[in-house]
Amino acid sequence: MDTTATRSGPAPATLAPPAAAYTGSPGARPTRALIVANPASGSHSEALLREVRELCAARLDAVEVHLTTARRDATDAVGRALRRPYAPYAPEVVRANATAAHSDGTAVRSDEVRPDLVVAVGGDGTVREVVQGMADAPAPAALALVPGGTGNSGYRMIWGDRPWEEALTALLSHPGDRARLRRLDLALLRETAQLVFLGACSGVIAEALPIARTVPLHGRARYAEAFARAADAHRPYPGRVTVDGEVVHEGPTVLANVGGGRYRGGQYLVLPHSEPDDGLLDVCVIGGSVAASRVPELTRTAAHLELPDTVYARGRTIVVERLDGERLPLEHDGEYQDTLGDRATLEVRAGALWTWCPTA
Repeated sequence: MDTTATRSGPAPATLAPPAAAYTGSPGARPTRALIVANPASGSHSEALLREVRELCAARLDAVEVHLTTARRDATDAVGRALRRPYAPYAPEVVRANATAAHSDGTAVRSDEVRPDLVVAVGGDGTVREVVQGMADAPAPAALALVPGGTGNSGYRMIWGDRPWEEALTALLSHPGDRARLRRLDLALLRETAQLVFLGACSGVIAEALPIARTVPLHGRARYAEAFARAADAHRPYPGRVTVDGEVVHEGPTVLANVGGGRYRGGQYLVLPHSEPDDGLLDVCVIGGSVAASRVPELTRTAAHLELPDTVYARGRTIVVERLDGERLPLEHDGEYQDTLGDRATLEVRAGALWTWCPTA
């Protein structure tokens, strides 16, 4: 069983396998982009979207923009684009400057050609919807992220604290030098059949999300205030966490975080040992002997790992349960799951997503 559990201290390092060759285009450099932006996300602005579009248009053959209007709209838009009949490098298509034509000379409309780059401009929820559309589509494309939400933990998971302009320029202008393609792991939440990109968390972190909607702040400050309020009011739930069939925790539970991304809310280092492409899911459980009010401060520096009532483990299938029959409070990718029952089963989907990442 590929499971490692510790009560404190660092988890053993796991080397990530090298990514297989990208087959979505003949070279590393992208040629056509679909930009998917959520106008309702936490830090969206027309100026941000304009800058992203101009940066892509200056370096690519073609750029499209889709503004989302409702839940699942990003998933549907990406799915439609990746099901178009022509790949940008297909022999049936000949490109000259910014135009394309059938080999017999007849015109190929832009909406017939698939993008090989999908740029998600929004928060973690928007990114998750884009990822769902990419994973469901039969044609490959690679993901790029521009932070436009509240926590933007997904962006930080990949690019750290680099400015988004630097990250996007690296993959558009310096592929192979400053940016490279990696196949990142996803998780499947079996109970809802949804893919998870950043991670999922039960307990106090999930409880902060509904509160965040009422906080009149922006960006990470909004989530920080909501997390503090949720932590002050939190009562541990009776829970159990199982990793590849082995129970690693049972009892009062403040949170159980599965991922994925190391950070939650863009600033809380809950899974400090997680690697996005090692073929495993990490899980951290904070037990009920830890005062929930301390968790925001502890997780900023991963000091929670030093506590005896913290469990850290890795595996391929992780089950998080609530044992009193009540609904499990759970979020994933910054979206509260209000239709879930008392159980969440997360299964790794290793190497499921091509993503542009820094070379170092």
